[in-house]
Amino acid sequence: MSGPVTKDAQSTEKTHEPKIIAFCCNWCSYAGADLAGVSRLQYPSNVRIIRVMCSGRVDPAFVLKAFELGADGVIVAGCHPADCHYINGNEKAAMRGDFLSEFLEDAGIEDQRFRIEWIAGSEGQKFADVVKKMVAELERLGPLCEEDV
Repeated sequence: MSGPVTKDAQSTEKTHEPKIIAFCCNWCSYAGADLAGVSRLQYPSNVRIIRVMCSGRVDPAFVLKAFELGADGVIVAGCHPADCHYINGNEKAAMRGDFLSEFLEDAGIEDQRFRIEWIAGSEGQKFADVVKKMVAELERLGPLCEEDV
């Protein structure tokens, strides 16, 4: 019979659970996330969704602030190209995403920690798959250190 597990043993056994912030477009990707939940699709609960009217309205400062406040990864999800309810909002999001990727790389933050995804309202499974994949990548990378931000 073994003795009680010490606090140190408990903390070393616990794996890192990455924190993910997802900025989701109201018209498509948020509906996809909602469909994933309503359909009871299995995906990690590590993601916190922030609904925005359009992915093109996600300011790069929002992404940087998410990292500063402890997020290990950030997803900006919007409508598929040519399906934006605001005509070209997702094109703006893509351009900002390119800028952010370069900026984060220059800052020493791995590119797997930030991604742009196009998810339609009918793609609940895709939303779940994107979250699963990102959680797996972030678990492999480990937590984002404060010095990195």
